[in-house]
Amino acid sequence: MQDNSKVVVITGASSGIGAATARHLATAGMTVVLGARREDRLQALVAEIEGAGGKAAYRVTDVTRSDDMQALLALAKERFGQVDVMINNAGLMALGSIHKVLAEDWDRMVDINIKGVLHGIAAALPIFQQQEKGHFINVGSIAGHKVVPNGAVYSATKYAVRALSEGLRQEGGTIRTTLISPGAIDTELPMGSSDEKTVAAVKAGYADAIAPERVAESIAWAIAQPAEVDINELTIRPTVQAF
Repeated sequence: MQDNSKVVVITGASSGIGAATARHLATAGMTVVLGARREDRLQALVAEIEGAGGKAAYRVTDVTRSDDMQALLALAKERFGQVDVMINNAGLMALGSIHKVLAEDWDRMVDINIKGVLHGIAAALPIFQQQEKGHFINVGSIAGHKVVPNGAVYSATKYAVRALSEGLRQEGGTIRTTLISPGAIDTELPMGSSDEKTVAAVKAGYADAIAPERVAESIAWAIAQPAEVDINELTIRPTVQAF
């Protein structure tokens, strides 16, 4: 049975998988604390959740800034007294041939996809250690299992998320760790590259993308497992997606 008293922190919560997960978990009775950079979207989402009878709070958060992540977790702890789940969801997919040397895109992906996850882990881990329980859910990608076309650097960052998740699991003790590896999901992710031709090609490849709510449901299922059960990895794709 799902524990409706849980407090869940979600990064990248202003759209896509993060927003869908916030709505889904709040509908189930959980408290959600949302972090992202776009305050107008966070305000609207919190108002929507509270208007439906749910509990939510937000803080404008840039996951590349350690201080921002510490403040987001502090808000959750101070406002609601606990943090049960940390969902490191914020991510950037800036695809493009490595031969184009899109160095700014590379830096942004490393900062968001790797350092952002590390900042989330660093902010939540002391709370989980004190509680002697907690659950990290890191949103990776199928690109963390095989290199996607024109995605050498993106795949490298998602392989890193996969490695971090496995290491966190091995050292976790009573702290659970789940890696979510989505395929084509209908979000803003395909628009992350600074190269317009790449964006157009990626968007065409997402014609069969599935709704982010499907990922949200899987995250909720992983959270709902008994404390002694750790769902370590879930891969979610459209049925027709070959890659």
